[in-house]
Amino acid sequence: MTTSDTAAQTPPTGLGGKVRRVGPGLLAAATGVGAGDLVATMIAGAQFGTVLLWAAVLGTVLKLALAEGVGRWHLMSGATLLDGWRRLGYWATGFFGVYIVIWGFAYGATAMSAVGLPLNALFPVLDVRYWGMIAGVAGLVLVWAQRYAAFEKLMVALTGVMFVAVIITAALVGPDLGGLFSGLVPRLPEGSTIYVLGLVGGVGGTITLGAYGYWMLAKGWRGTGWLSMMRLDNAVGYVLTGIFVVAMLVVGAEILLGENITGGDRGLLTLGDRLGEQYGE
Repeated sequence: MTTSDTAAQTPPTGLGGKVRRVGPGLLAAATGVGAGDLVATMIAGAQFGTVLLWAAVLGTVLKLALAEGVGRWHLMSGATLLDGWRRLGYWATGFFGVYIVIWGFAYGATAMSAVGLPLNALFPVLDVRYWGMIAGVAGLVLVWAQRYAAFEKLMVALTGVMFVAVIITAALVGPDLGGLFSGLVPRLPEGSTIYVLGLVGGVGGTITLGAYGYWMLAKGWRGTGWLSMMRLDNAVGYVLTGIFVVAMLVVGAEILLGENITGGDRGLLTLGDRLGEQYGE
């Protein structure tokens, strides 16, 4: 990161000052709930309605606790997550290293195709695969540039667009509030186990948890004085994460319930068709 990004800063004291410094949590919301998570949540809603709402909420709460643990580790130890793995021994570094490489290739391919799909729908001049390639190169440039401040501003803006779009869509479909609240009662309908695991484990994924501490360091947060700021920032990020997930579950339940959808691409395309039929292209 640049010197301006990593320079030591003084922790804010008032609530207003803390709110203005929120940032890494918003990045966690933007990156943790990617296209794959939103699609998986939408498909869960299409299969089981809002019955699995409890799993989405549980996943959000669990990741909130885990992310706070990661944040406290970075602030109180002054070390990175990789340093923590090394302290556990070579086995931990090797295990997580192999995991990240395999996961990175699989998720990277999925993420690029998931980005390429809507870009192709908006701008059909290029095929999905080419839009995916462009998205991958753009992501590489963002990381390679190591300009955290610019990266944060871009992601916060995109998070705002995603938040508004998803919430408006959920409001348009007019959810059944009674059914929504009843979904907070833990139940396991037949065939729902894999969806529950996806909702609990996928909301704000593992790489996001690992990245959160590095984003704090890039923003200049160091030392125990930043603990209260980190907790607020983390809470904001995962509250938004929970809202995203619940909204997509509602969209899937209200628009796609009964549709035989098992694939993400098919689900997105079907959702687009249904929204166009009901509300206009």
